[in-house]
Amino acid sequence: MREKLSIVAVGHVDHGKSTLIGRLLYETNSLPDGAIEKVKKISEQNGKPFEYAYLLDAFEEEQKQGITIDTTNLHFSTEKRDYVIIDAPGHKEFLKNMISGASSAEAAFLMIDAKEGIQEQSKRHGYILSLLGIKKIYVVINKMDLIDYSEQVYTGIREKFNKFLSNLNIFPLEYIPVSAFNGENITKKSDKLSWYRGASIIEALDLIQKEPEPEHKPLRFPIQDVYKFDNRRIIAGKIESGTLKAGDEIAISPSGKTTRVKTIENWPGPYDRDYVSAGMCVGITVDDEFFNKRGEIISLIENKPQRSNIFNVNVFWMGKNPLVKDKKYKLKLTTQEVQCEVFSINKVIDSSNLNVAENFYQVNRNEVAEITIKTQDVVCFDEFADFRGTGRFVIVDGYDVSGGGIVLQTDDTLKNRILEPKSTSFKPRPGLVTREQKEKKLNQRAKVIWLSGLTGCGKNEIAVKLERKLFELGKTVCYLDSANLRFGISSDLEFNEQGAYEQTRRIAEIANQFINNGIITIVTSISRYKKSRESAKEIIGSDDYLEFFIEATENVLKNRGDAVPEVYYEKSDYPVYSLFIDDSEFNSDEKADLIFDYIKNLL
Repeated sequence: MREKLSIVAVGHVDHGKSTLIGRLLYETNSLPDGAIEKVKKISEQNGKPFEYAYLLDAFEEEQKQGITIDTTNLHFSTEKRDYVIIDAPGHKEFLKNMISGASSAEAAFLMIDAKEGIQEQSKRHGYILSLLGIKKIYVVINKMDLIDYSEQVYTGIREKFNKFLSNLNIFPLEYIPVSAFNGENITKKSDKLSWYRGASIIEALDLIQKEPEPEHKPLRFPIQDVYKFDNRRIIAGKIESGTLKAGDEIAISPSGKTTRVKTIENWPGPYDRDYVSAGMCVGITVDDEFFNKRGEIISLIENKPQRSNIFNVNVFWMGKNPLVKDKKYKLKLTTQEVQCEVFSINKVIDSSNLNVAENFYQVNRNEVAEITIKTQDVVCFDEFADFRGTGRFVIVDGYDVSGGGIVLQTDDTLKNRILEPKSTSFKPRPGLVTREQKEKKLNQRAKVIWLSGLTGCGKNEIAVKLERKLFELGKTVCYLDSANLRFGISSDLEFNEQGAYEQTRRIAEIANQFINNGIITIVTSISRYKKSRESAKEIIGSDDYLEFFIEATENVLKNRGDAVPEVYYEKSDYPVYSLFIDDSEFNSDEKADLIFDYIKNLL
């Protein structure tokens, strides 16, 4: 089967997107027989010269009006693959049609008239592409023939538009100069644009790297329901992405429970298989008989969805009543249904004229907005750009589906966090450089190495030796000693149980900031209470939290401590790597080496 890629074409009215698409259809021999002759005849009857843009119009009445009035899907092919190109209209109904038609687009053309330059609608269309989560964008600078194919004009448009798009976290793959009317730089390089070193339109399309098919992405299996047959509890649902087979270790979010798939339950017949994959409705049984419910999401342990109660989204509102703050709505995301409210309205755009609203008190019918949603319970989700099935949702007002939208990028420091902000002016903000990019730059995977144990156990000596070892191996590493932090950010805390909990929380928050900047972080903290360490593990994330308990005998604590040794320490319920110290003159290098041997393949 040939690969297929969907593209949406947008741009200011009369900037030439319909002409470009018509040219693509013509140059790739993708037009039905007689189409050119039919359009030429209609143009002649209307007293107009033939234009390639007319190939897109389905009815004579639309051609008489001289405007493309609906979203149109057209097909053409290159030697590499098939394409579906979605022509989104540029008039006042643009946004509604575009959102309904372009939700499956993986890439976009954004057209700019070289003579008219960047228009206000050009900027708004760029903003809308960011709202839809489309990142693979070619800016096509059309009508180069009207400016004598000027490189200077092209460069000016590119530099100016780049400044605007970068604020939307959009970085175009290329700025392609063309003359769609004359067919310049469409299927091959144009001699009239010899100064341009990039690809033609067709060449650029074939360079786009298609997103992996759902089957090749990590597992996302929302639970639809749980059924009991004889002595089996069958978890049923539709697999949104990935594959699943008996024996797989799985995580169930948001609870965080883990288990193993015992069997794949399927209807008997010719479609029985050893594994199931994206798009299939299946049932499974698992080893552990704990409570499962509709709305939970099953994934493989190494790649779980995000979980939070507050996150940023883009929403298209179609409700009779405006979307407002301080009102309860129902959010439906995969099989999850949860009460929610608008925490903040961050940006609003009016679809009738593409103007940005002057106030953010509400979102009216047919407006698109970037908002922060707060849910009553913790929900699981993914960013739409990564997982479409678990990254889109609808909002129900009363009994009516009144809006739909997509989940935006979450900043690394806020992922998997349960937030209760005190101020309504707060909103989660994503950065432009991801943790993954920083780790790649530093050539390491960031982890928090949390060394706990009573005063005098030797954790600090081990930590500094471990820090030195990692540093000499070229790792970017930071060491946080809780005792030192007591002189700074925790100088206001009392030396009691409440103060100890808060101290641990603050250390975990700081460590979380460091690892989300790609830095390996070593922590030494007594953190005697297991609940405080569990809280630290939740803040940092179970995949990034490596806990080591430095356990020393009472004699060691007495010999190494300044006073009567403390003996109260609550051990963790989950597996923890322990180092036992029974000699007050122990070799800290050897202990640091033991920790390094345990973690070296994780960094």
